[in-house]
Amino acid sequence: MRVARPGFVLLVNPLARADGSQRFGVTVTKKIGNAVVRNRMKRRFRALLRELLPVQGIAGADHVLIGRETGIERDFALLREELASALARAAAGKGDPPRGRGGRKGRSGGKAPGKSQGRGK
Repeated sequence: MRVARPGFVLLVNPLARADGSQRFGVTVTKKIGNAVVRNRMKRRFRALLRELLPVQGIAGADHVLIGRETGIERDFALLREELASALARAAAGKGDPPRGRGGRKGRSGGKAPGKSQGRGK
């Protein structure tokens, strides 16, 4: 399940763990900024998740926060409110519709990413 907010995207896999324990992960791509900026963002997200998951998280689920470019400059209290509302939507089963699979803008056809067109060995 996917719930998007201006500062992050929350992914929840509610069927991940049968024992009822919760796990979380945080990821921030290099497009966001340098290592200092990315690490600061990850620290903020981890603090939010440690605070809110025991209370509002889904039991037995994996929760993943993916940072967005506007997330680093957002107020911490605003991020907390957004995460609380995203967790509530996920708990109610109201995720966002799936994203289109049409590919990225500006990407031309041709070879698949990561595939080399070598000598054919």
